[in-house]
Amino acid sequence: MTAPVPTIFSPTRRLAIRHRMRAMQAQGDEARFLLDDMVEDVVERLAFLRHVPARALLIGEWSAQLAPQLPPACEVASVHPEEGFDEEAPFPVGGFDLIASFGTLDTVNDLPGALIHLRAALSPGGLMIASFPGAGSLPALREAMLAADGERPAAHMHPMVDVRAGGQLMTRCGFASPVVDSRPLTVSYRSFAQLLRDLRAQGLSRALASQVPRLSRAQAALAATTFMDGAERRTEEFEILTLSGFRK
Repeated sequence: MTAPVPTIFSPTRRLAIRHRMRAMQAQGDEARFLLDDMVEDVVERLAFLRHVPARALLIGEWSAQLAPQLPPACEVASVHPEEGFDEEAPFPVGGFDLIASFGTLDTVNDLPGALIHLRAALSPGGLMIASFPGAGSLPALREAMLAADGERPAAHMHPMVDVRAGGQLMTRCGFASPVVDSRPLTVSYRSFAQLLRDLRAQGLSRALASQVPRLSRAQAALAATTFMDGAERRTEEFEILTLSGFRK
């Protein structure tokens, strides 16, 4: 018998976060630099590998930027967790030459299972590319939240996967020629509130199943002060982790 998968993330909260993200993005002028970077990276990887897919599945690519950059004859399907797609269940169809996942796998409870389903949905020789925020993300925000919590730190932010763990997962899940890498993306902010809005607009709010007390006004003010550190602008770093591999 297999051990039960622990419930780290709340599926209900996860979907609510993504619905809010889509609603904010529909208003226009909201930050989407993480998805833009991920899409550009996929295009570059496909060109470098000279991988020309005939059938592609795009998961979480709500900007619709990538499909027009794939070969004209490529049959493209786009799915989204907030529209009912379940990465932790066997896919209803398969035979894809390319599956690209954008910013969704960091909040699934069964990441190994999700990766196995991705591999199973590929055709032989098919390529999977999955990108999402990695463990090096948001160091300034983490520092600010620790300062706000004082002697009682709380889990305001969920754990993230690092390069080493990503490599172990890809090998464990049976991908051929696995590649795991990360890259930094540095963003400058004029205020703590702007950072928080950017996180909400890109679906990066807290999705953990556990409950934590809301910050008091004093704690929130301390977090904002710590984040800015007396400067007019403060940089924050996002780490984009990318897992890629083929099906034998």
